[in-house]
Amino acid sequence: MTLSGIHHVSILVTDMARSVDFYSRVLGLKEVKRPTNFTVSVRWFELGASQIHLIPSAAADTISPRHFALHVDDCNAAREYLREHAVDVRETEPIAGADRFFIADPDGNNIEIIHWFRPWDETSEAELGVPRSQGRQLASQLPGGLPGR
Repeated sequence: MTLSGIHHVSILVTDMARSVDFYSRVLGLKEVKRPTNFTVSVRWFELGASQIHLIPSAAADTISPRHFALHVDDCNAAREYLREHAVDVRETEPIAGADRFFIADPDGNNIEIIHWFRPWDETSEAELGVPRSQGRQLASQLPGGLPGR
């Protein structure tokens, strides 16, 4: 067996119209046709060679550090764009060779937005240094847990 990548991630959403608006209008993802024989009215969105699948649910997923990450070419531009669209930008612990932050979709599903300046490897911190936290904490370490719901 040879694994070659992630085809899709699936997330639970409680209000499909609200989530479709967020993933299409705010994040700019293109909706793609799903198989017609699906008995559940999931919605699929294209993200490069991968997809995000929205699964309808009566209840939102449990709040946790669980997330998926979206790569961008400019985190500062992404921060500005998302703030302009009333999306809460949550800074997090910096890592060598990347800029990153978190957002949440309307159901509180955590999404990491990251720009890798170079691929991470075992020499990254030795070559680039360990970034200072400057008071940032992982969202799961904040008092009261993860924001978003």
